[in-house]
Amino acid sequence: MSGVRLFDRVSGVVEVLPRLAEVEADVQGLVEAHMETMLGVRFLASEFSTGPVHGGRIDSLGLDENNAPVIVEYKRGTDAGVIHQGLFYLAWLVDHPAEFHQLVRDRLGAEIAAQIVWRAPRLICVAGDFTRYDIHAVREHRRSIDLVRYRFFGDQHVGLEAVASVTGNLGSAGGRSHRPTRDAAHGGRCADGAMAELEIELDEMLRGLGDDVTTVQRKTYRAYQRLRNFACVCPPRQKDLLVYVKADPKSVELVPGFTRDVTGLGHHGTGDLELRLASRRHLDRAHEVLRMSYAGA
Repeated sequence: MSGVRLFDRVSGVVEVLPRLAEVEADVQGLVEAHMETMLGVRFLASEFSTGPVHGGRIDSLGLDENNAPVIVEYKRGTDAGVIHQGLFYLAWLVDHPAEFHQLVRDRLGAEIAAQIVWRAPRLICVAGDFTRYDIHAVREHRRSIDLVRYRFFGDQHVGLEAVASVTGNLGSAGGRSHRPTRDAAHGGRCADGAMAELEIELDEMLRGLGDDVTTVQRKTYRAYQRLRNFACVCPPRQKDLLVYVKADPKSVELVPGFTRDVTGLGHHGTGDLELRLASRRHLDRAHEVLRMSYAGA
């Protein structure tokens, strides 16, 4: 895991050596059983047939937190074919939206099926490792692709590491995600100068948390993610910005007018902790919570 070493303190600080799965199916079975926790993706189907003409079987199909279709492909070790295979299936998926829509309708209901977003369908490749050529290839591609390295540590632990993440966009020639500017506020909506400026500073802070941060623009929010969303920023309002983060509300001090527990409450985006940012001082106070959310994504 890229130089990470794990030690068992219970046994007297003994190193737990990383290992690959015995067979590819061990990785697939584990991820499919816990896909929402591990990848932020709702599991839909395993070994999904693409029909007799196309002649393939997609390892896993799912729907992510932002309602984008997701294909997950697995390899036990290092295999450049996993990316090409995944892109082959992703092309099929884009050309057959009706089949995916019916699958979501059957598994998650008509309401969720009506919210599928096809702008940036994702491919997640989970493998023992990737080469520098794999990483270069996905960064040059216009699709949304995540390369995820796994390792088992003993019999009790598994590690996932995002090696590369790229956000594509079927409606954008360059595949670049929207960034707020001083001339155009969030999603093209208007905001006063102070809030527009604050949004730009927030964007810079969130992207600055790590090189693996990608963004996905949705109609009612912008999601900042690693493998999973860690912050969702709503369009600027007249006096503040609302940000929803993946932090446990019980782990932070709730301050009226600044932080709020929204567990179980309806809101745009994902996350159980609401941050209300009205000034640069609020942004500075929010930095540690944003960092915690990023670390846990």
